[in-house]
Amino acid sequence: MNALRLPACLAIAGPTASGKTAAALAIAARWPVEVISVDSALVYRGMDIGTAKPSAAERAAVPHHLIDVVDPVDSYSAAQFVADAQTLIVDIRARGRTPLLVGGTMLYLKALMEGLDEMPPANATVRQRLEAEALAVGWPAMHQRLQAVDAVTAQRLAPNDAQRIQRALEVFEVSGKPLSAWHAAPRASHHNPIAHGALLSLEPSDRAWLHQRIALRFGQMLDAGLVDEVRRLRARGDLHADLPSMRCVGYRQVWEALDTHGDALHGKPLAECRERGVFATRQLAKRQLTWLRSMPTRTVVACDPPNALAQTLRWAEQHLELT
Repeated sequence: MNALRLPACLAIAGPTASGKTAAALAIAARWPVEVISVDSALVYRGMDIGTAKPSAAERAAVPHHLIDVVDPVDSYSAAQFVADAQTLIVDIRARGRTPLLVGGTMLYLKALMEGLDEMPPANATVRQRLEAEALAVGWPAMHQRLQAVDAVTAQRLAPNDAQRIQRALEVFEVSGKPLSAWHAAPRASHHNPIAHGALLSLEPSDRAWLHQRIALRFGQMLDAGLVDEVRRLRARGDLHADLPSMRCVGYRQVWEALDTHGDALHGKPLAECRERGVFATRQLAKRQLTWLRSMPTRTVVACDPPNALAQTLRWAEQHLELT
């Protein structure tokens, strides 16, 4: 029996709706791989439609990891992802298979490849106080406060980016040092499991093609019952709009629309919700592409030509060839 010359792992990244799942399944049909999800939304149980979670049949066809691992009331960090992914990479290789990292959460991918900044851990007391202050004055005012103590971080954050503004202020209050200074500090030595060329980036040559895909997919999510899915999540009673899970693109827009329209979320209000969801997803894709273009070791395949899948399989074959 021929043996596989196994790389540490392969990775497929790209903006939302670029065809990452289809590419991964095509590779899995030809070579012994197991998929490790690199997606901060797929980790949540009960959030299936709005995350475009792989179907039960797809997950039965090839092992998938880091899907449905936490409840939406809980958080899941980049540090936790790195720890889980590193363990999975070792376990999958021990089974004689190749780990295939697939997803679009670039923070997770970058953390796995480059390591994490050494920063103070979360402080629940400080975090709760900052949340209370933001409730009173609003996140734009908190953003102005951040500007006074960490202009570098404030410049890259939107005034309503509650999660990141809160974390930056928390780090400053706990450590007395701006978040930007922590980011600038040298990192400890770190092993990158993704070798040069083993990261494939699916990027559109025509941005309009991606925009059309995003609009079509969000419409399909609404048709498949995304509003009812968010209603079920709201009905639990322990979730709220500021949780990381409910800030996921699509869920945030539907949650806000339900806050405004309730049972009347149909017709024009639903169409407006769709427009906001599509716009937010397009903004996400833009950020994902910006992240990817900062990764010089990636191999780029245009995801919009008809031969995109064939090019992806040729890339995989180069790394998974038989010896």
